[in-house]
Amino acid sequence: MLCGGPQSYPSGRSGSSCCHTSLSLWPCGRYPSALDKFQIFVLVAPVLLFSMVAHEYAHGFAALKQGDPTALELGRLTWNPLKHIDPIWTIAMPIITFVSAGFIFGGAKPVPVDPRNYRNYRRGDIIVSLAGIVTNLILAVICTGLIIALGWVGTTVASLASSIAVLQAMMAIGLTFNLVLAFFNLLPIPPLDGSHVFKYLLPPALSLRYQRIGVLGILILVLLLPTLRPFYIGPVIYFREHALRFADQAFLPRAHEILRNAGFE
Repeated sequence: MLCGGPQSYPSGRSGSSCCHTSLSLWPCGRYPSALDKFQIFVLVAPVLLFSMVAHEYAHGFAALKQGDPTALELGRLTWNPLKHIDPIWTIAMPIITFVSAGFIFGGAKPVPVDPRNYRNYRRGDIIVSLAGIVTNLILAVICTGLIIALGWVGTTVASLASSIAVLQAMMAIGLTFNLVLAFFNLLPIPPLDGSHVFKYLLPPALSLRYQRIGVLGILILVLLLPTLRPFYIGPVIYFREHALRFADQAFLPRAHEILRNAGFE
């Protein structure tokens, strides 16, 4: 899953923000029926959409705090998901890749920012670029806490256990998605967020050439995805396993069953 950096506007430096996951949603050697796929998609889509919106909102909010009101003025500093939806990348691509290949590839509209408005260009660029990553890490922690809280509610009120189990499963999926969003975006490949930090570690001339890679960034990411996968999946698996182990006692049996059927266990 991938969410690129904010889109610079109108300075000409383009960015992109899309979400991709190379984590298979099906257990090895076992593929669900069309009905099962639909049920899994209904479970996954709201969590993924919220995580993407939060990532984009964080970029716009951080830019505003650094002195750039572009996102606010263009109506993009909002939690309304409709403002962040692109018909092709947010709707068509996720459905096509989910149904045909068992993974989700898609995206949200880039949040427009104008770095020239930052009070301190370098500091502002770094803060705005890392805002989405930090937000996704915070959401991962919140999801872990909600798994525990929901488990307590489901155990205390038995009549709600079935519904609570679904919510617990969604929080576990949210934990995974937000960790992937965070660590994938740390990769120093334009236009990913990590590139906006890495460029300041390079000599000026090399930094300019490096930033021009952003034009072909998505293509490069797709071609190098198998090679890049260990660099972000490793940390995701490590932190996910520790978080789920921490919350394991709170999981309702039905939640484990839902996660296994969805390919997340």
